[in-house]
Amino acid sequence: MKPLKQLTVVVGLAVVAAGLTWLLKGPPLDPTVEKCNPAILKPDEICLADARGKILWIDARPRSEWQENGLEGSVLWNLDPEENQQEFEAQAAMKAIEAELVVVYCGTATCGTSRQIANRLRNLQLGPPVKVLYGGWDSLKDSSSAP
Repeated sequence: MKPLKQLTVVVGLAVVAAGLTWLLKGPPLDPTVEKCNPAILKPDEICLADARGKILWIDARPRSEWQENGLEGSVLWNLDPEENQQEFEAQAAMKAIEAELVVVYCGTATCGTSRQIANRLRNLQLGPPVKVLYGGWDSLKDSSSAP
């Protein structure tokens, strides 16, 4: 067989195999969305799939993002110096008392704002456990099981 013909056969077989894999296994995962693995979570983190019960969602993103697509019933609390931090704290404290779990999320998995706010909430000792959502808003928007 001539090299060009051999190459055409190999490429054709690879395309067929890739197509069958796509049909059987589905499309490839988005490499920018990291799957939550409970075995590697930090003690204060939670996977979206494990967030159950009466949850108070605290959105630590900028107000404009919260207003645009925040979870229904979520409470805004960000660290913007232009915002009233005491008002955020008071609103979160009133709602946290009624919750079984408080979950704080910010824009991305690497955002540190959610952890800072979670620590502030824990220091208030309101009762329910306070967790940081692994993956932040990205895990919520990319999930079909988002609350």
